[in-house]
Amino acid sequence: MTKPPSLQDVARAAKLSPATVSRYLNGSLNLPQETSDRIDAAIAALNYRPNPHARSLSRGRSDTIGLVVPDVANPFFAKLAAAVEHHAGQAGLGLMLCSSVNRQSRELDYIERLRRNHVDGLLFTTNHQDENQALARAINASRNIVVMDEDVEGTDVPKVFSDNIQGAQLAARHFLEAGHRNVVYVGGPRNIMTSRERAQGFTEAIEASGATLAGELLGHYTAAYGRQAMAEILERFPKATAIFVGSDEITYGMVEEAKTRGLRLGEDISIITFDDVGPMALFDPPVTAIRQSVDEIGRIGFELLRKRMEGDMSAPRIRLPVTLMERGSVKRLR
Repeated sequence: MTKPPSLQDVARAAKLSPATVSRYLNGSLNLPQETSDRIDAAIAALNYRPNPHARSLSRGRSDTIGLVVPDVANPFFAKLAAAVEHHAGQAGLGLMLCSSVNRQSRELDYIERLRRNHVDGLLFTTNHQDENQALARAINASRNIVVMDEDVEGTDVPKVFSDNIQGAQLAARHFLEAGHRNVVYVGGPRNIMTSRERAQGFTEAIEASGATLAGELLGHYTAAYGRQAMAEILERFPKATAIFVGSDEITYGMVEEAKTRGLRLGEDISIITFDDVGPMALFDPPVTAIRQSVDEIGRIGFELLRKRMEGDMSAPRIRLPVTLMERGSVKRLR
């Protein structure tokens, strides 16, 4: 295979310096018509194609942003990535998708790549506590980062989250209106914002009504934990009639365990999930859910990052409303 023609080849053919040809191609140099015609003729004769990556680096940017997610297989983060890709593409920017496997060491590595100008900005999501505040220090030391979905406490950067407390209150009210007075909350890790806020909103609304919060189980945003949590609820809280679940991933495991034990969703046990990005409407019966607007999280996160890249160093903290999607998994008690 022959080597593709280079900028130097074009410069030799046009009898000009590479710097002159480079500045002409970047639009930063006006040349006499005869000179520009020579460059254009050399480009056509050699079939030269400029290297967009090299041209971007010469301007001090990569025209690429990064998106860090804990798990690309999780439907929530897959949908978030699709939303960011859409808006980045419309803006003429590339997207580097980075899966951290929810490990802090990998997250810190991706932030370091931003510092080395491998990307122009970073949209950052995590699903664990910031150990020793290492993430907070790295984020605050970097310029163009936006935090989405889950907080990294102690950071002074733009952030966009769903209104977790509002969503939990909607779930509690729906259970109460259906006659449930003995309920359980199952959430993710105890020490992260989403889990704490969903527990807070649900607990406050239930206790204010005079109903009983029979139990609160906090663990991991995984189906495996959902199976474990359902088994524990059936053993420890047999009188509970309804469960508010802090994520779709946990719900998958809980529904699986319930069916294994012969329990009917919406009859023997009522469930409301938080997220509604998975196929909740396809379950039998369809699962009532608190729906996050993942597309809006991606859109607003991207817009906040663009402003940051353009020099706006403000750090807004945006909360997006959520919606109750009423389906068939909540039984109305007499």
